[in-house]
Amino acid sequence: MSTSELFLAALLLIFSLPYLVWRLADTDNYAPLVVVQIVGGILLGPGVLGAQFPQVYQAIFTQPVLGSLNGLAWWGVMLFVWIAGLELDLAQAWTHRRESVTTAALALGAPLVLGSVAAYAMVLQPGWMGPTATRWQFVLGVAMSCAVTALPILVLFLEKLQILRTDLGQRILRYASLDDILIWSVLALILMDYQRAGLQVVFLLLFVMLSWCLRAVMPRVPVRDRLYLGLVWLAFCALSADVAGLHFMVGAFLAGVVIDADAIDQAQRDALRHNVLLLMMPVFFLSTGLRTQWGLGGIAVFMAAAWLLLAAVSGKLLGVHIAGRLLGWKRGEASLIGWLLQTKALIMIIFCNILLDKGIISNDAFTALLLMALASTMLTVPVVRGKLARLLAAA
Repeated sequence: MSTSELFLAALLLIFSLPYLVWRLADTDNYAPLVVVQIVGGILLGPGVLGAQFPQVYQAIFTQPVLGSLNGLAWWGVMLFVWIAGLELDLAQAWTHRRESVTTAALALGAPLVLGSVAAYAMVLQPGWMGPTATRWQFVLGVAMSCAVTALPILVLFLEKLQILRTDLGQRILRYASLDDILIWSVLALILMDYQRAGLQVVFLLLFVMLSWCLRAVMPRVPVRDRLYLGLVWLAFCALSADVAGLHFMVGAFLAGVVIDADAIDQAQRDALRHNVLLLMMPVFFLSTGLRTQWGLGGIAVFMAAAWLLLAAVSGKLLGVHIAGRLLGWKRGEASLIGWLLQTKALIMIIFCNILLDKGIISNDAFTALLLMALASTMLTVPVVRGKLARLLAAA
């Protein structure tokens, strides 16, 4: 088969198999389509399909096909991260700053501490750290993976639960938004290349200057052209950040953060997010699955995933419950919010892909973190449904 035919065969697998499983098995209540797609990517990767049917795997996923798929995946995930930046409404967070900052700090800080303990235990065993990592980079990277909340997937879950536009839903989005900023700031710190520090300073200064110009120009641009201008800005920021050594995902997120939330119509943003999830992100999920490895053995990887899941879930719930006590929340709110902020999926997977790219974590650590992200996300909706029903009944 030609490269184009193999590429189309790969796309057929990517889009058909997860959808059929999701629809026929009716997994939506515990595993939304996005989760099934990620699992499908793992099953089609070298650890499962490549191990059981190596000839089939090698025949379809040739280097030219993988190169084409990776190009689509990069652009799709850049769009997704940019949309996550657009979703941040810092004005609302500032209006409710005491509650927002307190909750966000505790919701991030508690799992960060417990995740650091879990990561340090992994450091003591060979095979988890990446080839270029220092101990502090690995510990902080894995700990932050335990603390991540996936803002775009959280939006989808809030829509599914029909509380996105309620006061409770908007509160949860504010907490997750502040955590998103801290997550990407920590990632920039981990990726700091001191040999290119001067170039990175130049990038940040140029970014601040051009962001000010963009914010001044955007209101003067016709509404129909703002999204296109935003895409040009996205490509420029991603390229500049990557040249400076920060990674193009950091640039993509920053490109979205500096654009006012109301500069691009809410309906346009929602449509773009849904279309990117539908059209582009399944390819990213496959490319993620193709990177899963089981070099240390399946049992060791699953045990590490369980260890990290325990740190992530208990840390998030502990932090949010402390915030609820300090802020005087109603009974049941802290548990509900803690479980919703536990949603990880995409942002953590993107975060871990970057750590793997930069040699901070090994392929086995990446696989363990990926399994942890899937488990925590799959737990969210089933646990939250009952808690939300009880909270609404008591209102």
